[in-house]
Formats: sequence, structure tokens, C-alpha cells
Amino acid sequence: MSAITHFFEVFTGSYDLFLKGLWLTFELSAASLLIAFVIGLFFAILKISNIKILQWIADAYIWVVRGTPLIVQIFVLYYGLAEIFLIPMFWAGAAGLAFHSGAYIAEIIRGAIQSIDKGQREAGRTLGMTSGLTMRRIILPQAFRRAVPSLGNQFIIGIKDSSLVSFIGMQELFGVASTMGSNNFDYLPYYLTVAIYYLFIVLILTLLVNMLEKKLAQSD
Repeated sequence: MSAITHFFEVFTGSYDLFLKGLWLTFELSAASLLIAFVIGLFFAILKISNIKILQWIADAYIWVVRGTPLIVQIFVLYYGLAEIFLIPMFWAGAAGLAFHSGAYIAEIIRGAIQSIDKGQREAGRTLGMTSGLTMRRIILPQAFRRAVPSLGNQFIIGIKDSSLVSFIGMQELFGVASTMGSNNFDYLPYYLTVAIYYLFIVLILTLLVNMLEKKLAQSD
């Protein structure tokens, strides 16, 4: 049997297990990225505030995330949250991914906010808006439009990073490939299969991000 024939047999014969892993990857990525976006927005606001202690807190969080590997962050949060607070594995894994992505999203949003002309804030004050209301109604909508390409890239990275939760026992796409490969002592075709699934996911997300960018550009 040729290697190509063997690969196609593995690819077609294991789709049911990979589809389960794919669904778990989607669930995990959606949960972690939603949490990460909230974290990122929160720390972006702290970063641009005029209160030094809040800036230091944001800087410390971003420094810790950038200075330690993602797999270490997942392990620390998993063994901390799951064992001490009895949080399910899914949410512990999602928290680890969100903790990591949140720092990069914070920098993306912070940069987008600071790219908005200061005259926009002055216009809000002229209309009688408070600083918070100006931020919510004028600054953030424009900042999010500018941040779409970078946020889209970060979301794609976040989905690929979700493969690391397989090291805490979750059977998402990469976990399924590793388990099946070890069961059959035949790793390569399963890893090639999971690579195709990830390429397909990234292709779809890239197309969606590009469509959103074009739609926002037209609305401008």
C-alpha cells in the first residue's frame, strides 16, 4: 500500500472522530476568544488611563503573558483553577487561552484607540458628553473598525493555539490526532489530517475577515 493511499484511508476513515474534535475546537476557541476580548478591552482601557497604578497593572499583565510560554500559562491555570477551585477542564483550558490572547488583544485595541484623532474627544466634550460616553459612542466604534484586521489575525492565532490544550488531556483536533496516532503507532497520517483541518479553518476565517474588512470599508 502506497503512503498516499494509506493517508487517504486514514483521512476518510477517521472523519467522525475528527469532527468531534473539530466541534470541541470551535467551542473552546469561541469561549476563550470571547473571554479574551473582554480581558483585552479591560486592560486596554487601563493602559490608556491617566492613573499610573492602573497603567502599571496593565503593563504587568502584558509583561507576564509576553514573558512566559503559552503552554506554561495553560498548565499553571489548569492545575491552579481545576484542582484548587474544581473548575471543569474545558473552562480551565479556555481560561488559559484567554489569559494569553487577552494581552495581545489589549495591545491591539490600545493602539487602535490611540490612533483616533484627539479632536474626536474634544468634539464629544463639545456635545456635552462625558469622557466615558465619548469613548463608548465615538472612539470605540472607530477603533474597532481599525482593529478588525489585527483582531482577525489574533483570532486565527488563538484557534491554532487551542491545540496546546491537548497537553492537559482535552480531545480537540490535535488531541484526537495524537491519541489515534499513539493507538495505531502511526502518527504521520493523523498529523497530516489534522493539518488539513486547521488549514480549512484558517481559510474560512481569513475569507470572513476579508469580507468584514471590505464591508466596513464600503460603509466608510
